[in-house]
Amino acid sequence: MSIPTDDHRRTPHGHSLTSDDVCPRPSPLPRQIAEPAAPPIYPASVYRCGSPDEAARLLAGEVAGYVYSRDGHPNADLLAEKCRELHQAERATVCSSGMAALALAALAHLQQGQHVVVSNQLYGRSTQLFAAELPRLGMESSEVDTCDLPATAAAFRPQTRLLVVETITNPRLRVCDLAALAELAHARGALLLVDNTFATPVVCRPIELGADLVVESLTKLMSGHSDVLLGFLCGRAAAWQRVVATQSTWGWSTSPFDCWLALRGLGTLALRAERAGANALAAAQYLAARGEIAHVDYPGLQAHPDHALAARQFAGRFGNMVTFSLKGGRKAAERFIAGARQIAFCPSLGDLSTTLSHPASTSHRTMPDAARETLGISFGTIRLSLGIESAAWVQAALAEGLNAVG
Repeated sequence: MSIPTDDHRRTPHGHSLTSDDVCPRPSPLPRQIAEPAAPPIYPASVYRCGSPDEAARLLAGEVAGYVYSRDGHPNADLLAEKCRELHQAERATVCSSGMAALALAALAHLQQGQHVVVSNQLYGRSTQLFAAELPRLGMESSEVDTCDLPATAAAFRPQTRLLVVETITNPRLRVCDLAALAELAHARGALLLVDNTFATPVVCRPIELGADLVVESLTKLMSGHSDVLLGFLCGRAAAWQRVVATQSTWGWSTSPFDCWLALRGLGTLALRAERAGANALAAAQYLAARGEIAHVDYPGLQAHPDHALAARQFAGRFGNMVTFSLKGGRKAAERFIAGARQIAFCPSLGDLSTTLSHPASTSHRTMPDAARETLGISFGTIRLSLGIESAAWVQAALAEGLNAVG
């Protein structure tokens, strides 16, 4: 049976269907007479332009509006603006992931032959970006303990353009002096780039401490519901010249629906972060008193090497992450993970629920054993992301896992 052409398609009343009837052209939006309480979702991939001149001006950024969603769309802009406000930044953009935001910051500010100083305690994929991927493009990097200011200063070269650190490191939760690092970088003609994922703007706003650029994984606590994959980059206007063009050219675009979900999640960020932070302190104190634990990392504990700095820099907040190592090594970790049946083993963080991960087999699995051990990451190390359950529930769930260690 042949497929009828447009001329042979008929309505129930015998009228012919044309291609315009089958695929109607979009009409202009009606005049809005009331502002919706919740932002709408704009799933369009492309927008209508009035003329070639208007399209050219839109693409050049000379007038506000949209042409192609890879270059921007309303949901991304709404989310970016909220993130900009939270960080008190001058510019902000949303990317397809936290790693995309970090790569965008690097590629927008580095050229062949230039150099980066990076913390030796970055997230595993971040380390891979600077140690393995960027060198393929002719950019070099040096790792250093950025808690050691003299060592960090000594790592700079005349070609150094970026200093890259985490506000609270992954997974050992070390804290470096951001104001001092900003001063150090600026005195040498470099920019300070801070990954603020573990802190969020509830705990720290690095730009207020002198940072030029800040990245966060919106996938984590910022959005908070484990249902989006997004990141963002924000910073000072002086450090923004190449960001827009680089993001569009490399294609780090975002989904309107994901942006809409993340913006909704931001509405409860402060409440979730406060509850999860209180749970983290209670969990750290409980773990520190258990005999199965070799050591606990949490900046809110007085025994933490950076407690005084963290208390001053973060105004009494210390985040929702706790890392601890079990005395029995890998076997103990496996027993704990199997025994803590109420705590999901999820190699991410920042969910409404408390989750755990095993850095040696997930986030830092590509790091050589010797390098991991130098940082204090063993096969007995567990990274805990505290959620918003009751503190009593968290303690009972941890006890269940620890009792299985034996």
